[in-house]
Amino acid sequence: MKYIGKKVIMMAATLLTVSFLVFLSFFVMSGDPVTSMLGTQATPEKVEALREEMGLNDSFFTQYFRWAGSFLKGDMGTSYSYRMPVESMIVDKIPVTLALTGIAFLLMLVLAVPLGIYTAKHEGGIADRSIYVINQIIMAIPPFFAGILITFLFGRIFRLFTPGGYVSYKENFGQFIGYMFFPALAIALPKTAMAVKLLRSSVIGEVKKDYVRTAFSRGNRSNQVFYNHILKNAVIPVVTFWGMALADMVAGSIIIEQVFSIPGLGRILLTSISNRDYPVVEAIIICIAFIVVFINLVVDIIYQLVDPRISTQEQE
Repeated sequence: MKYIGKKVIMMAATLLTVSFLVFLSFFVMSGDPVTSMLGTQATPEKVEALREEMGLNDSFFTQYFRWAGSFLKGDMGTSYSYRMPVESMIVDKIPVTLALTGIAFLLMLVLAVPLGIYTAKHEGGIADRSIYVINQIIMAIPPFFAGILITFLFGRIFRLFTPGGYVSYKENFGQFIGYMFFPALAIALPKTAMAVKLLRSSVIGEVKKDYVRTAFSRGNRSNQVFYNHILKNAVIPVVTFWGMALADMVAGSIIIEQVFSIPGLGRILLTSISNRDYPVVEAIIICIAFIVVFINLVVDIIYQLVDPRISTQEQE
């Protein structure tokens, strides 16, 4: 419990730092949200009056602590561009981004674990070498470009889905999952290639250790030794990578949402950045940061469960 308490404090400190840096970046960034709001009707008098009304003429720390105080009370503020509560703008977007990330992570596990085990068992074979080459190619392709290729191949040529034909999870959950499969695949492919390579190397490294020879000398069968001993120890360093990959998928989904026209947090985040709508940007960044640091906390806990040799005292 003491370890978890320290981790929670670190999470809070991380979120506080992230919010401060985002707020600071908007404060020093060129551009004025009031000018964007007024558009062609912007005059020096109207701009100054609206800035005064919104408190934008106050000092940086006054603005930040006012926002932070409201945020801690559950008030995310009001959007400058849309003049509506921020929480009402993003509450429906969070499940979309989380669903995209979750499906991508599941695809990575489903593909990486059997391929990693297979290539490790058949080290040096034709299949192992072929998968190695394919992995190297996939790792070199950025997710957004993989998304473009998937859209062209499966959307335009094979017509397995309609590019831009997003269906809300509220309207039809089945069609929602079906549409999210291909964007999730674009996110998952590079991480899958890395996970296969890491799991393969970890398994091969474990096979060469003394305890494996001892297990065979006691009359254990190959599959018993592999799944009860080798794989159990080989997966330990891979768990850390899976946690990092999941956190990276949350951030990577922002770009993929643009490629596949998915109305998640990514689209509204980029729009709000261009409009200097920092209450919306702050709220979304905090949500993403919270998800990432929470994932790291869960990974730390799982890491201890997978490998009991790692005590709480050692991690502290």
